Amino acid sequence: MTQDSNLSTKFPLWVPRPVEETLEIYADWAAHYDADLAEAGYNTPHRIAAALKPYVQPSARILDFGCGTGLSGLALQNAGFTNIDGLDISAPMLEKAKARALYGNLWQGRPGEITGVTAGQYSVIVAAGVVSLGAAPPETLSLILDHLAPGGFIGLSFNDPTVAHGSYDAVLDAEIGSGRVELLFRENGLHLREPPMGSDVLILRRL
Repeated sequence: MTQDSNLSTKFPLWVPRPVEETLEIYADWAAHYDADLAEAGYNTPHRIAAALKPYVQPSARILDFGCGTGLSGLALQNAGFTNIDGLDISAPMLEKAKARALYGNLWQGRPGEITGVTAGQYSVIVAAGVVSLGAAPPETLSLILDHLAPGGFIGLSFNDPTVAHGSYDAVLDAEIGSGRVELLFRENGLHLREPPMGSDVLILRRL
């Protein structure tokens, strides 16, 4: 990995930033995103896919929210899931995802919303590395819940800096306290090998 594309300088996931800046970074990064993350040892999508398997049927309709270049969709496919759609706000990232030919439907969204999705359309929504510092804000979790079918599942991750920040867990705790969602699974493990970082993988069920 070159100094120019090093994850710790190119896209430090633990730094909050305006959405316009995030879009610029992803557009610039799309061409070598997959190679950079492979070298960094990015493991969270595989962990989310594995954690979903005890709860979700292989044919369940899944929305890969913030799908990027399709790394999370690929992890889901490799875990045996067969009905996956993808949504992302970055057009250059979506071009890379399209080339994988693993999504049934793939489209561009707008920041701050789940574009083109009606409430209850999906029984599973996955957000790998999306609801976190430097990406989507804490209230995105509530937005996902708004669109998820009752009884449906969310697979997502909070990296270690996101957990330490506290604001994302505050939204999660509020949603649990309101009786809208229950936490089925939470486990810390490898997020990136280099720079070293862990993440909590969470599986939630909408009540």
